[in-house]
Amino acid sequence: MSGARLFRCEQDGERLDRFLAARCGDLSRTRIKRLIASGSVTVDGRASNAGFRLRSGQSVSIETPEPLPPHALPQDIPIDVVYEDDDLLVVDKPAGMPSHPGAGHPHSTLVNAILGMNPSVAAVGGAMRPGLVHRLDKDTSGLMVVAKRDSAHVSLSEQLKVRTVEKVYLSLVVGRLDPAEAIIEAPIGRDPHDRKRMAVVDDGREASTRYRAKAALRGCTYVEVRPKTGRTHQIRVHFAAIGHPVVGDAIYGSADPRVGRHFLHAARLAFDHPATRERVSFEAPLPEDLKAALSDFR
Repeated sequence: MSGARLFRCEQDGERLDRFLAARCGDLSRTRIKRLIASGSVTVDGRASNAGFRLRSGQSVSIETPEPLPPHALPQDIPIDVVYEDDDLLVVDKPAGMPSHPGAGHPHSTLVNAILGMNPSVAAVGGAMRPGLVHRLDKDTSGLMVVAKRDSAHVSLSEQLKVRTVEKVYLSLVVGRLDPAEAIIEAPIGRDPHDRKRMAVVDDGREASTRYRAKAALRGCTYVEVRPKTGRTHQIRVHFAAIGHPVVGDAIYGSADPRVGRHFLHAARLAFDHPATRERVSFEAPLPEDLKAALSDFR
């Protein structure tokens, strides 16, 4: 069963996972623990952990997303292909499109679009993320490389691991950056108070982001960003942590009517071609919505 269910605790001391297991007979204990870990379970509106001891009167909400198909399915969705050869393709992902199927969006993702163009990619990598070696957030636009062969997938994955893939983003952040050029180094992990968010935490994974201010605008800074590592939401979390959240970021900052999403675009991507070993690079200009937003801040 998919959808949200709400329960009220009537006694003190019961573990959260056991409380739900007794009331959700269609869900295994393992599935319940995974839902808790992913932030799909809240107690009085806040994420918790499986061993949390409930108190009488507390409300417990569990959201079970639509189950995913066993494999990503091909769909006829237009996508902007910047470059393609026998080994890989580079695409300019639009904002609003998830990179791959997941909870809440089992279809209409970049993976579905790629499989619609080239079904053979289904055999490369995992069943739900075929061809992908990295990802962009749903509302982040810009360049992604997709492997069409296993050999290319292995090569590109290794380059990402040893950090020789160059990724350059363009962003607009709140306030005036000082210094104008610096490296943000702060570990990132799950937010202990909201499992659907990431945060700078002491026990998080190493994360490093270099930035350079390009222009000071009205109330914000136009900035070039070069992440050294590739943690989930890294750029957004790092700028929020130093008091300069990405403009329009409703999760780590605040929504802005001048921008319909967070202002973040993957503008440049460079790597060693898996077959030729030559360095290749690609660029994608700011999409029209971000161009218009940028003009509003000048």
